[in-house]
Amino acid sequence: MKQKIEELRRWLNYHNRKYYIDNAPEVSDYEFDQRMHELQRLEAEYPEFDDPNSPSRRVGSDLTTEFRTVEHRYPMLSLGNTYSIEELHEFFERVEREVGAVDYVCELKFDGTAISLTYEQGRLTRAVTRGDGRSGDDVTANVRTIRTVPLELTGEDVAPLFEIRGEIFMPYSSFDRLNAEREQAGEQLFANPRNAAAGTLKQQNSAVVAHRGLDCTLYQMVGEGVPAQSHWESLQKAREWGFKISDKMQICHSAAEVDEYIKYWDEARHSLPFPTDGVVIKVSSYEAQQQLGFTSKVPRWAVAYKFKAEQALTRLESVDFQVGRTGAITPVANLSPVQLAGTTVKRATLHNAEQIAQLDIRLGDMVYVEKGGEIIPKITGVELSERKPDSLPFEYITHCPECGTELTRYEGEAKHYCPNQSHCPPQIVGRIIHFIRRKAMDIDGLGDETVELLYGAGLVRDVADLYELKISQLAVLPRLGEKSAENIINSIERSKSVPFARVLFALGIRFVGETTAKYLAAHFGSMDAVMSATIEQLIEAEEVGEKIARSIIEFFADDPNRTIIERLRAAGVQFEAEERELHSDLLAGKSVVISGKFRRHSRDELKELIELHGGKNLAAVSANVDYLIAGENMGPAKLQKATKLGIKMLSEEEFEALIASVPSPTAQLAHETKCDPESTPAVESAPAQLVMPIQGELF
Repeated sequence: MKQKIEELRRWLNYHNRKYYIDNAPEVSDYEFDQRMHELQRLEAEYPEFDDPNSPSRRVGSDLTTEFRTVEHRYPMLSLGNTYSIEELHEFFERVEREVGAVDYVCELKFDGTAISLTYEQGRLTRAVTRGDGRSGDDVTANVRTIRTVPLELTGEDVAPLFEIRGEIFMPYSSFDRLNAEREQAGEQLFANPRNAAAGTLKQQNSAVVAHRGLDCTLYQMVGEGVPAQSHWESLQKAREWGFKISDKMQICHSAAEVDEYIKYWDEARHSLPFPTDGVVIKVSSYEAQQQLGFTSKVPRWAVAYKFKAEQALTRLESVDFQVGRTGAITPVANLSPVQLAGTTVKRATLHNAEQIAQLDIRLGDMVYVEKGGEIIPKITGVELSERKPDSLPFEYITHCPECGTELTRYEGEAKHYCPNQSHCPPQIVGRIIHFIRRKAMDIDGLGDETVELLYGAGLVRDVADLYELKISQLAVLPRLGEKSAENIINSIERSKSVPFARVLFALGIRFVGETTAKYLAAHFGSMDAVMSATIEQLIEAEEVGEKIARSIIEFFADDPNRTIIERLRAAGVQFEAEERELHSDLLAGKSVVISGKFRRHSRDELKELIELHGGKNLAAVSANVDYLIAGENMGPAKLQKATKLGIKMLSEEEFEALIASVPSPTAQLAHETKCDPESTPAVESAPAQLVMPIQGELF
């Protein structure tokens, strides 16, 4: 069986390289997945043949120990930087003065985080971050999930022991997907791909790293036994062994050729699918490198030419103030159109009053605009020499631009807010749009534009008005018609059966999201109970703190809000939680914490299943917790505490197998989700280290 497992590993490693490094796949996604599943099954059945470099480790684990500090065998020094072609030419002059004419290797400077990989007998044994240059963090488990990092090398002449260094970065496609997921989850967005890559590499959960789509390009072999006389030759050899070496690299025989390379990529970089912030120029000859040597901080045979951040100077014409659903005010700069990084920029977010004051931005100023992380337009400064003598400091608005209500600023928040929730048009429209969303009342046929149309026509002034609409009122509106109007009215009617927890969420109470609404509904059972609860009583509900409790009290103390509630009640909207029939008492008396993201279920679906089997959902890890269901994005603090307390941890598959083991309506769950209960370890023998399932398609 060992031979079979090793054959599968070799086959998977070969085809992983063909796809991710050579860009020449030879097999279908399905065939690759089938072989991977077979390997995972055999490895689970024969743990004595475990191998940390198995391709099955590409998916990561939900448990990663804290990073150990490791001393570099050879220091990882930074490079000297220059933004000036003149200074770069001084570098060339010094090099040729000391060692004569040489070849230079030009490489794109990837904007990510530096990594050093150690290979022994052709196998990856360690991956360490730069750290302080002398020592860094051992992130081997996380790096093993990056598919462009070979776990085993190919070739007869692979050096027995060497290090190769490079950059781990996040392609724009991965960055955009990650930020879209974080935005949907209500999480803070990453500012740029560099920060996202660095943050991902330091995750305590390597399954998260596997999901986020990091890439790695190698650019420097170090150590004894490197079978080459020059940097250029060593990288060609590294490519033969299976490393991903940039195809943008070029050998240049003169300063003029280096200049041409820089000039070309200063423009062409904008079409690359990954972030780059400059060009690295290295003397190719190892003998010349040794002669040039090092300073205390940098090698004297290499330098980084940094591209200037693309910047444009344009005039600030005006500032608009947008009002969000919660009343938050966002200032937006209107600019004279200007070309920046291949796009026309007309607007830039100013965030809040503090940023405007800090930059001393004034109307009519000529302002510098950059794309933060090459993506988000931002104003970075003012050209004071262009400022008009009669310009005045910018005065931030004191009243809502939509309804005229005096703005307020809550303690600890940078933004200003309009407190007039009941009569401020953008807030009203925003709350109606929130009310009809799929995760709230799920009213089909009513998009943002239709809601604005209904509000503009005077047909809807609050969410309760939706339940008084008639087909005849809608059919005459632009872009609707009889059939569309009928569908909308039918969908509104169906929304009356939406469970109470979603109704509570749909009201748009500040700080009350989906999960909090569900806990409130479960704890209090009815709208009347929530409305009459004191702060102390509200705080007793799961995940409700004082800030949320005060927001709930304020919402229901508002007379217009209470009027809307009563009209919704009269319309027949669900104001009481349904009594649910349990599927089993398997988890009776058990408390469960869910942490992370899951492949086949949402967190809410898992919580629902826990409750249907008699269990109780808790938000925080404590000694009272019996099980922790661990997903991809489990927080390191929860992981550490759960491990310390000895709490039993279940993967998504193990939880499925657990609830499928009892005679209940969910007995077919494992079959329906393609989970094989016989291949899933029993709960009592769940290992401390869980290998998560493959995330998505491999090809």
